[in-house]
Amino acid sequence: MGERKEYEMTEDDMKKLLDACKPVPYLVFGGIAPRSPQENANAAWAELGRRMGFDHMTVKQISGRDPRFFSAIPIEPKGVSDE
Repeated sequence: MGERKEYEMTEDDMKKLLDACKPVPYLVFGGIAPRSPQENANAAWAELGRRMGFDHMTVKQISGRDPRFFSAIPIEPKGVSDE
């Protein structure tokens, strides 16, 4: 894995992440429960990571900065290695 890199998400990206964290109304139809807010937030970070090219499991807030700024480890493009 590479070194951490700083990223900035858009206002729209921030809104999507915040919306993903909201509770989901739970109505039972066919016995299938909706995803939890945590699962929705994880999926939103994973989608943002794929789009921006970082490992969503390595995201860290940058202390003292606007919440739209964070650091993460970039994903190495397929077929590229250090060898």
